[in-house]
Formats: sequence, C-alpha cells, structure tokens
Amino acid sequence: MSATESLASPSPKSNHEAVNQDSSARLMCLDVFRGLAVAGMILVDNPGSDDKAYHLISHAEWNGWTPADFIFPSFLFLVGVSLVFSFAKRFAAGQSRQQILFHVFKRCLLLIAIGLLVNASPIIGLDLHSWRFEGVTQRIALCYFAAALLELWSGRRGQILAIAVCLFGYWALLRFVPVPGLGVPGRDIPFMDPNRNIAAWLDRKLFMGHLFEGTRDPEGIISTIPAVATTLIGVLTGHWLRARKSPRTKTLVMLLAGILGLLVGQLWNIWFPINKNLWTSSFVLFTGGFALIFLAFLYWILEIKKWRGAWTMPILVFGMNAIAGFVADSLVYGPGYGFTVKGSNGVTLSWHDAAQARLQALGANPPNASLIYSLGAVLFCWILLWLLWRKRIFLKV
Repeated sequence: MSATESLASPSPKSNHEAVNQDSSARLMCLDVFRGLAVAGMILVDNPGSDDKAYHLISHAEWNGWTPADFIFPSFLFLVGVSLVFSFAKRFAAGQSRQQILFHVFKRCLLLIAIGLLVNASPIIGLDLHSWRFEGVTQRIALCYFAAALLELWSGRRGQILAIAVCLFGYWALLRFVPVPGLGVPGRDIPFMDPNRNIAAWLDRKLFMGHLFEGTRDPEGIISTIPAVATTLIGVLTGHWLRARKSPRTKTLVMLLAGILGLLVGQLWNIWFPINKNLWTSSFVLFTGGFALIFLAFLYWILEIKKWRGAWTMPILVFGMNAIAGFVADSLVYGPGYGFTVKGSNGVTLSWHDAAQARLQALGANPPNASLIYSLGAVLFCWILLWLLWRKRIFLKV
C-alpha cells in the first residue's frame, strides 16, 4: 500500500508497510517554515503603535490582505502537514485509530486550556465578565481535531470533498442565510458588512462581552469552518511530501498547486472578497497557495540543495518550540498593554505607548519606532526560547 493511497480502512501493519525511512524522516523545511511563522506572529502582535506601524506588518482592517495575514493560515497549514507525519509514525508503532484519536483529544484540550490561560493572564488582568473564550490556539485545536477525524476515517477523496463543502458551504452560509433581525445579505444589508453578518451575529449571541473586537471576533465559531479547509490543504500536502516521488517532482507540483491557489483565490475575490477576519473561502485558497509556494521554496533550498548551516539555527529556535513561542509572545503583549507608566507630562501610558514615545523622542519616525519595538519583542522572545534550546527543552502538547 503506497503512502498516497486512501487511509479509509488502514491497519497499523499496512501503514507500517507504507512508511519508509525517507518519507517519514523529519523535514527541516517544516521547522524553518514554522519558525518564520512564529517570528512573524510576534513581530505583528507587538507594534509600538497600533495605528502607525508599517502597512506590511499590520493586518488588513477588513477586505484585502497584507503579508501579516499569511501568518495564522500558515500555522494551520503546517498543523495539517505535521499531522500526516505524526499519524504515520504512530501507525508504524502499532497504535490503533482509537489510541491516536485519544491522543488527539488530549492535545486539543491542552491547546484550548493554553489559549484560555493566555486570555486570562494575570499580566493583562483577569476579568471574568470580559474573559475571551475564543482565540488562536482554540481555533488550532478545533481544526486539528476535525482534520484528525478525516485523516483517521477518510481517504484523500473524502478530504478533498470536505474542503469543497467547507468552502462552498461557508460562502452560501454568509451569502444567503438571513441574519436574524437584519435580513438577507446582499438584499437587505450589505454583503460581508463587518458587524451585520451571520458569523458576527452568532458570536454576539454566544459570547457578547467576551469578543476580541467588541462586536465580533476574528476567531469566531462559524469562521472556523473554512479554517478546517486550510488545515486539510496541509494534510493533502503532507501526503504529497510522503509520496514515493522524486524531490524535484514534489517541489514542482507544490509550486504549480500554489500558483493555482493564488489565482483561484484572486478570482473568487471578485464575488467573495479575501478577508482574514471572516476567513473567507477566497482567503483560504489564496493563503493556501502562498503556503504551498513558500514550502516548495524551502523544500528546494533545505531538502534538495541542502543549503543548511548556521543561518538555520536562529529560526529553528522558534520553529522547534512553537508553543513556547506563543506563550512568550503573550509575555510581551500582556505587559505592553496591561502595565502603565507615567509619561513626561504626567499622563498615564501603556508600556508600548511609552516605548513608542521614547523612541520617537530619540529621533525615530513613528513607523520606524514601531518597528524597533516589534523587533525588540522578537529578540526578547528569541532569548527566552534560546535558553530552552540550550537545555534541549522543547514544549510539546
């Protein structure tokens, strides 16, 4: 049974036969990609000024995209890729589907707990009346669980069908389902209005007072549906990386598939705009295309050309300790907004506002001052993770 065949009814023995040493070996390109995503996350999350940061490292306010909007979907894409390699090793070790599913369930609960604890960090102040329940690791957990179920009890055709259902079903949901009390999008209310859409309505109904943006949440319930499709694109990519094909063929197909994703995403953007906050179907295809192209580039450099060396170490410090990186990010983000100091004129400022003002006083223009603060946050988190790296401590869930 080849590594690309269906897993609809595999036994541990048949999966063991499908795995060879080359196809199951750890790929450095995945760790480097993950490390760059972690560094990018910290850079984007911690601007010195929310409204003066460079556009390229700020999220798009609504429709459209910036490079910063590729970070989160890249994480989910990599979750899907890594899931395939992880499950293959567990099957090869003789674990059953049920044992793997129990492991997945425990990981999901731990990811949700980490997200809730970060949202409730005493550094930023815990207020049970506004404690945010949705979040980044919570979405990762839900997408990971859904993708795991499909990987364990479905073949490639089932996963492709699931992607199509997620993307077209989500578009139909936002386009045709009436928003209670407001009407049908595109007829009674503008299509994809920031607050008057079914995704924002449901989040307000379930978690009003606990939402990241007050009236809506970028990691909302309904928008997790297309995020599952992002993870499944990663799952399909993982199987392709494990296929018995030449490395150059793998690179070329990933590159071509990535270009196709970018083009189809841009085409669908005409009718269903690219939008990270709603995680639109066009956003899934567009960012999935980027992830495939970038992974093909890294695969060619690191796995084919073997251009490795000292330059990879700083990136791997982040990439091999991604969960620790997420927690370290909160250690910067929390005090930056939660701790205050007195400014020179006696006005109370948050740490990051005070740092922005100080850097500007030293001669940096506002965007550069914001960038310096962001880079400082990345360096601080890197030092924390480097200390773990030196001790060979890698936090896993």
